[in-house]
Amino acid sequence: METNSQWIDIDTTDGTFGAYLSLPRGGKGPGIVLLQEIFGVNQHIRNVADQYAADGYVVIAPDLFWRHGARIELGYEDADWQRAVELMQATDFATSQQDIGATIKVLRGLDAVGNAKVASVGYCLGGRLSYHTAANGLVDAAVAYYGGGIQNALNRAPEITVPLLMHFGGADSHIPQDAVKSIAEAFDSNEQVEIHVYEGAEHGFNCNHRGSYHQRAAAQAHGNSLLFLGELL
Repeated sequence: METNSQWIDIDTTDGTFGAYLSLPRGGKGPGIVLLQEIFGVNQHIRNVADQYAADGYVVIAPDLFWRHGARIELGYEDADWQRAVELMQATDFATSQQDIGATIKVLRGLDAVGNAKVASVGYCLGGRLSYHTAANGLVDAAVAYYGGGIQNALNRAPEITVPLLMHFGGADSHIPQDAVKSIAEAFDSNEQVEIHVYEGAEHGFNCNHRGSYHQRAAAQAHGNSLLFLGELL
């Protein structure tokens, strides 16, 4: 993939944190704020950023765990998994939203984005954050992969006024199908919301670094995301 990537600094009133920026070969395009899983902006998230950059987007992935240590990067087994859960539980949701807002402000200010539209794309924890980013009106469209906890925030459903695409695994052991059903029912009358459930796919099906990787579901979901973003951005 021919992309130009680097870490940049995002300044906030609380301090400065890093964000991984990946530019498309042409140097310009619509923007994507890429929201991490509970494992940090690790190799997988950077690969996803580069993938979307290769697809023509200007992608920026903020380090949302920076208050607990800069550029924390975790794997998916044993101690790393436990540390990831601890970080998720220790992360303040409101400050994460502030950090995402600061990142989007920087993204929209880049010459590479110009007046183009911006979307949020998130995975796991990031999927839930992408949902709230849409509800907060910070983006022009949003994509949420297996966003655990969305079913507990359906009071915000009326606040979703931008196109939203959600992906769920049909065999997700972390997000019950009853939860997916309740989400679908909450958005039944909202024609801007699209939901896909991938048969046989577990939680984290998009991550080829994990045992739960499901190649077919990952390919289908990425294709659906590209169609969705291509039409809207």
